Amino acid sequence: MHLRIIVTGGTFDKEYDEVHGRLFFLHSHVEEMLQRGRCKLQVAIHELMMLDSLDMTEEHREQIVDACRNCAESQVVVTHGTDTMVDTARVLAKADLGKTIVLTGAMIPYAFGSSDGLFNLGSALSFVQALPIGVYVAMNGRWFHHDRVRKNRDRGVFEAVTPAE
Repeated sequence: MHLRIIVTGGTFDKEYDEVHGRLFFLHSHVEEMLQRGRCKLQVAIHELMMLDSLDMTEEHREQIVDACRNCAESQVVVTHGTDTMVDTARVLAKADLGKTIVLTGAMIPYAFGSSDGLFNLGSALSFVQALPIGVYVAMNGRWFHHDRVRKNRDRGVFEAVTPAE
């Protein structure tokens, strides 16, 4: 079984510049994370963009849709910034691609060592293999339907909501 990981940036892949006290992108950590996690799946990695999700536009979201649509794999994990992950999940769901797509990210950069990113990536890789066709968000060891999740910024977690919320 082959899976595709589409990298879009987010806190997942940020580095810290100690001199200037800022976060920035250098390269994706996904391949290193797969090795560290001893992943034995056949995974194709596509680094689509390295972007903070707060800077993501509708055009960027359409690039993500196109990358998911055009890849040969039917099971896709998208690494994404947590601030607008749910927005992108909704755009992907509306595109109705007939694939299982799981978006995941991190609240703390992987480069910090105390990141939740490795756990979230592992969870997403498991969920994408087990869930039916659809679009989901995987964070904090849980999976959520694209239209039944929100980021609780006060608590720093993702939580289930009813579709009307």
